[in-house]
Amino acid sequence: MTDELWARLEPLIPVHPRRFRHPGRKRADDRAALEGILYVVRTGIGWNRLPTALFGASGATCWRRLTEWHEAGVWQQLHERLLAELRAAGLLDLSAALVDSTHLRALKGGTTPGPAQLTGANPAPNTI
Repeated sequence: MTDELWARLEPLIPVHPRRFRHPGRKRADDRAALEGILYVVRTGIGWNRLPTALFGASGATCWRRLTEWHEAGVWQQLHERLLAELRAAGLLDLSAALVDSTHLRALKGGTTPGPAQLTGANPAPNTI
């Protein structure tokens, strides 16, 4: 990741100050975690196969950071900022937009379907 890209993304990432009395283990660097996340997304490898020595953050750390940033709204802010920049530059073309609903939560349960409708003219003799 370039320094220019990191400078644009860093303000979106929430800051977690260390506790004073019981600081615990030092938190992995946010930039290293982001680079690990991007590597997993780009290559499609599993989180547990992420080379920790290469990025300085384990796959589990990157996965937790991805979830934490999602809950903090970092990805939504990044998406909105990117759209605003593209719109301002005149590069946003919505004439070829595609709407996909796979990100919507599927509710469990729901209404119970009624009896199946007959498709033939007469029911078979053994279905009475």
